[in-house]
Amino acid sequence: MRHDPLWVNQAIRKIEADFQRSADTHLIKLDIPAIEGIDLYLKDESTHPTGSLKHRLARSLFLYSLCNGWIGEHTTIIESSSGSTAVSEAYFARLLGLPFIAVVPRRTARKKIEQIEFYGGQAHFVDDPCQIYDESRRLAEKLNGHYMDQFTYAERATDWRGNNNIAKSIFEQMQLEAHPIPTWIVMSAGTGGTSATIGRYIRYQMHDTQLCVVDPEHSVFHDYYLTRNPALKGERGSRIEGIGRPRVEPSFIPDVVDDMRTIPDAASIATVHWLEKLLGRKAGASTGTNLYGVLQLASDMKARGEQGSIVTLLCDSGERYLDTYFDTDWVASNIGDIQPYLEQLAVFEQTGQLS
Repeated sequence: MRHDPLWVNQAIRKIEADFQRSADTHLIKLDIPAIEGIDLYLKDESTHPTGSLKHRLARSLFLYSLCNGWIGEHTTIIESSSGSTAVSEAYFARLLGLPFIAVVPRRTARKKIEQIEFYGGQAHFVDDPCQIYDESRRLAEKLNGHYMDQFTYAERATDWRGNNNIAKSIFEQMQLEAHPIPTWIVMSAGTGGTSATIGRYIRYQMHDTQLCVVDPEHSVFHDYYLTRNPALKGERGSRIEGIGRPRVEPSFIPDVVDDMRTIPDAASIATVHWLEKLLGRKAGASTGTNLYGVLQLASDMKARGEQGSIVTLLCDSGERYLDTYFDTDWVASNIGDIQPYLEQLAVFEQTGQLS
């Protein structure tokens, strides 16, 4: 269907104007004396208008869909999401005056559902996280809408060569640092789109930086990286919202990844509690997954007597998870004992080594 070109032009202009009003996100340097000579940075994606890294993805997906002729002035937008992408897409749908439906797992954090609704969207719940794909397609067909399908289009909607992507931003912000070319960039994978963008950009710019992708428990990405078996299926969804998948997503590109490791969920949660003491504010659990991987790499570098820098992302604010990852009873019931990892982090802070 060909949509009104005047409306499409106006829609693209609105999204581009919104981008022009936005500032870049901060790069925060962590002060950990025990690893002197190894500098750690968090790119704070929680400061986007919709509060997470997914704001970039949602903008790219809308522009991609508009330019492909998939969205018109009466199109209902549907997305399968664990929350953050849906929040950001609801924002852009409201900007364009379009209805938005998020197909989300029933256990998605209540705060995210409230934010989707705040931007005028609605949540459509499924009990099994693996149902989000088929249910999104069903709704799109029923409503004559457009299924954005972040899991397929994330890696192709973003221009990995530059054009204000997150990789370009990281390297520009690092230019005056002691180690301006990071030794490592660490990224967790939800769709795989951000890791694909960063890995491609590193190669395109001929940097020596290596990309490490960290995966939570109950995700198939790490096993796929090792086996290249695209038929892998998980039995349950990830307990770390926003990252990890029960199936191999089309946007995950393993060949741009230099190293991959699985981070225990208890380590992820312990790390965001530890980080709160360093920053004075809360971050989401996926940030804990990222940062624990960073600390593992830093520990290895120190043991080898190396110096350099490591960059990762602060993906979203922990204020979205006060009733889950920052609730002691919820953590005990759903994640388990995080105390052993808190003790490891205390040792790291003193020695620069993870036990």
